[in-house]
Amino acid sequence: MCPVAARGQQPDRVRRIGVLSGNAENDSQAQSEIAVFRQGLQRLGWAGGNVRIAYRWGDGDANHMRTLARELIALQPDAVLAVTTPAVRALVDETRAVPIVFVRVADPVGDGFLDTIARPKGNVTGFSGLQPSIAGKWLQLLREIAPAVARVNVMFNPTTAPFRGGADFFRVAEAAAQSVGVNVNATPVHDVAEIERVIAAIAEDSKGGLICAPDVFLNVHRELIIELTARYRVPAVYLHRYFAASGGLMSYGNIDQFAEAAEYIDRILKGAKLTDLPVQAPIKYEADYWLPPLGVGAQRPVRDQSVPFWPDGTWIYRRPEYSSPFTALLK
Repeated sequence: MCPVAARGQQPDRVRRIGVLSGNAENDSQAQSEIAVFRQGLQRLGWAGGNVRIAYRWGDGDANHMRTLARELIALQPDAVLAVTTPAVRALVDETRAVPIVFVRVADPVGDGFLDTIARPKGNVTGFSGLQPSIAGKWLQLLREIAPAVARVNVMFNPTTAPFRGGADFFRVAEAAAQSVGVNVNATPVHDVAEIERVIAAIAEDSKGGLICAPDVFLNVHRELIIELTARYRVPAVYLHRYFAASGGLMSYGNIDQFAEAAEYIDRILKGAKLTDLPVQAPIKYEADYWLPPLGVGAQRPVRDQSVPFWPDGTWIYRRPEYSSPFTALLK
């Protein structure tokens, strides 16, 4: 009998769930996402005395996540939720037995967490994020919203970024650049000082722009990045809507599936095999702008955020049209 099935036949036992997030504990957005996961568990009956949840927060630091992964696995959890690629990597290095359900992991096969997404054979499954092809979409949107951009810097931390440390993501951006009419440069960063230097250097180029690649390190330091791009008037595109909601120029990306992750954890605790829990791809995307993209908003009216805006099903959220640091760039 497999260990997961055996656990599923002990309904009276208090279950232990671990949560390892790559984000910072004081990040209100990260807390709200985990709250969605927790509420999903409660709706499925995991509340009160039948479950204990241990939380660990990685602060965007891959080395720290390895320490936290050891702590969590030592608690002998029945299942673990892992948020972001370096969190999964740290957990996989510690156990090949405890079931791991991930969210916000862009390339689980390419990063070596599993062999196939259809019927995972190991102890890892979950909900994947965007594909590297989104890099081309971001370049296109950046040119539409800031047409003067001719050179785009792709910023990422090689120790925490998905797609093999950001290398695959940059290659896709590089391949798409010619059709969009821009040049792209890889700009790896490892600490706050390097983030500041990179953005200040881009500001010296009147035709420079920035792609903030999918990366929990950049996510943790998003307030700094948003503040610097606003100060230096650097047009930038981000993955998550909350970047734009906090003052970033625009975002385009998938909606994370934390409630669905709770359903997978529930099924595991009830005895499901991971081979019956395929990796799920994103089902909904959203975009957020300070202003509608030039050449697009004029052709299609900006509609209510509950209505699909683009033919591909993207949901659009437009920030109120008040003055922003980027207004001059968009005229």
